[in-house]
Amino acid sequence: MVIALTSNQHHLWSITLWAGVVVLIAVVALLSGLIALVMIIDRRVVDVRDTLKAAAANTANTSLIAPTADGVDAVLAEGLQHHLFLGRVLGKVRT
Repeated sequence: MVIALTSNQHHLWSITLWAGVVVLIAVVALLSGLIALVMIIDRRVVDVRDTLKAAAANTANTSLIAPTADGVDAVLAEGLQHHLFLGRVLGKVRT
């Protein structure tokens, strides 16, 4: 059985089909863009994770900072004592 469409019905069906094609193309474009963004985010998440692991490794020995600072202060104090002693011996520092 063949159903004959009027000119108006044929025109409306054509508009509907073309609108469906436009919507389909828009959906494909938006989903492609979304997939591309998700892939970029995924790569950057891996970079952030690796950076955080490196930061954790860099700060693993922070407990050594205080003893090292104390050692540096001791070396500087000793150096100042030598400087003052040599200055007095050579007559360049007044007592």
